[in-house]
Amino acid sequence: QVQLVESGGGLVEGGGSLTLSCAASGRTFSTYSMGWFRQAPGKEREFVAAISRRAVRTYYADSVKGRFMILRDNAKNSVYLQMNDLKPEDTAVYYCGADSTSPSSSISTSPTSYNYWGQGTQVTVAS
Repeated sequence: QVQLVESGGGLVEGGGSLTLSCAASGRTFSTYSMGWFRQAPGKEREFVAAISRRAVRTYYADSVKGRFMILRDNAKNSVYLQMNDLKPEDTAVYYCGADSTSPSSSISTSPTSYNYWGQGTQVTVAS
């Protein structure tokens, strides 16, 4: 069992930056690959970025590639999403998820692979 708590959301002007944090409880954080997803009103939850257990692999949605960076610090049980050059279409509730089911070296872009979720943090990008 792991509990996830996101923070760092807020209102930002277009072109600005935010860094989201996700703190995990428990001693097994390094056994989970981690992902960030987002959900805008009226839309399904969509993949943003993911990172493997030892941070060997990362993967990004095309819409954020080159603007966002996912990082993790296993010593601090935390994963981060650095977001630069934000656009109004990035506005959504951002969720971090923990995946304990995928093979250790792999990362998943499907929300169904993630068995633990945080409560989400709102990111609003003004045009």
